[in-house]
Amino acid sequence: MLDLSVIVPVYNMAKDGNLEYCIHSLARQTLQSMEIIAVDDASTDDSLKILREFEKIYPGRVKAVASPENRRQGGARNLGLREAQGRYIGFMDADDWVVEDLYERMVELAKSTGADVVGTDMSRVYEHTMIPAQREACNFLSQTGIFDHEIRKEYLLHPGPLGTKIYVREIFFDKEFKFPEHMSYEDNATFVEIGMRMKHFEHIPEANVFYYQHGDSTTHSHDLKNCQDRMEAMRIMLKYARENGALEEFRDVIEYHFSIFFYRNTLFSYMQSKIKKDTGFVRKLGEEMVSTFPDFRQNTYYIQNVNDYEQKLINLHLRSTIAFMFVYKLKQISRKIRRKKAKQ
Repeated sequence: MLDLSVIVPVYNMAKDGNLEYCIHSLARQTLQSMEIIAVDDASTDDSLKILREFEKIYPGRVKAVASPENRRQGGARNLGLREAQGRYIGFMDADDWVVEDLYERMVELAKSTGADVVGTDMSRVYEHTMIPAQREACNFLSQTGIFDHEIRKEYLLHPGPLGTKIYVREIFFDKEFKFPEHMSYEDNATFVEIGMRMKHFEHIPEANVFYYQHGDSTTHSHDLKNCQDRMEAMRIMLKYARENGALEEFRDVIEYHFSIFFYRNTLFSYMQSKIKKDTGFVRKLGEEMVSTFPDFRQNTYYIQNVNDYEQKLINLHLRSTIAFMFVYKLKQISRKIRRKKAKQ
C-alpha cells in the first residue's frame, strides 16, 4: 500500500499556469510512496489534456481521472476516494501548492505519533512563489493529542481547511462517507462528521501550504447560488450533528458555526454582491436562523467573534428586513462617496 494519496479536483484550470504549478509541487514531493489523483470535473478547457501530459511526465505518480459530468468539488473528491490506494489521504485545490517535503514530514509524524490526522498552516499568496508570506494558523497546540471531550471541542471549534491535512484512510472508509455533490462548501458540510471520526490530531506549525488568491475562487463569489450552497452545507452539517450526537455534546459549537456560515456570512456576502437584492430571500434567511437556533445571539463564541457593528446590523435585520436593507444600502453609498473623495 502506498503511504499517501493526494486528491486534486480540477475544473477549468488551464489558464495562467495554475494547474501546472500545483501538480508539479505535488509530483516533486520528497515522499516517494505517494500518488496524485487529479480528477477533471468535466472541464470545458484544456485541463484534462494538461493532466494527461502529467501522466506521461510522472508515470505511476500522477493519475488523471475524467468525470463524465460536472459534479463540483465534492463529486470530484468522491471519485478520487474511489481510486485512492494510500494509507493516508490528502486533498489539494488545483490552484494551491505545497513545499516539497511537506507530505514526507506529515506521514512521518502520523506514523511516529499514531495520529490519524496531521495538519499544517498556510500562507496566502498572490503570485506563484515558494517563499511563504505571513503564516496563517489553521490549527493550534490545544487541539493536538488523543481526543477527549475538550480536545475534540477545540478541534470542532476551529477545524481549519481540509487541504492543509492528511487523514488516515479509515476515516473515510470504516463507515460510509460521501462529500455532497453539485454544490460549493462541501468541506463546511462535512467538517463535523470528520471531526467526530477522528481520534488523534497532530500539527506542524509552519506555512507549508500556499493558498493562492484570485478572483475566480469560490470564496470570492457572492452570487445567489453560492449563498444557497453555503446555507445548504450548514443544513447538511446540522443534520449529521443531530443524528450522531454531536449537537447534544457540542451544541454551543454547532450553534456558533451555523450562525456564522449559514447566517452571518451569507447575509453580508449577499448584501455586498452586485446582484439585485431579493427582500424575500433576506427575510427568510433570518427566519430560518431564528427558527433553528432561537438564542444564537447569546452564544459565547458568537459574541466573541462577531464585531459590535455587525451584531447591531444583525439585530436590526431580525427586527425589520426592510429597515436593515435600507440602512445597509445607505452605508454602501456613504462608503462609495468617501472612496471617491479620497481619490480626488
